[in-house]
Amino acid sequence: MKKILIMNGPNLNLLGEREPNIYGNETLNTINDDLDEKARKLGYEPVFFQSNSEGGLIDRLHESRPRPPVRRVPAD
Repeated sequence: MKKILIMNGPNLNLLGEREPNIYGNETLNTINDDLDEKARKLGYEPVFFQSNSEGGLIDRLHESRPRPPVRRVPAD
């Protein structure tokens, strides 16, 4: 099964807690669980990573090398 790295940036760990009237009640864990299920149905093994630091995100991206190019899919 191919792995896919799903990276979440600053403050997304606060989803469901911080300003739910704006961002909703769904937590990042709930979103990740949904993505996990969908990815596996498509034949991918998701690897989740969240950091509140841009440096942490860049470090994790570099750790994932050498891999095929990463495609960024913006959230709706």
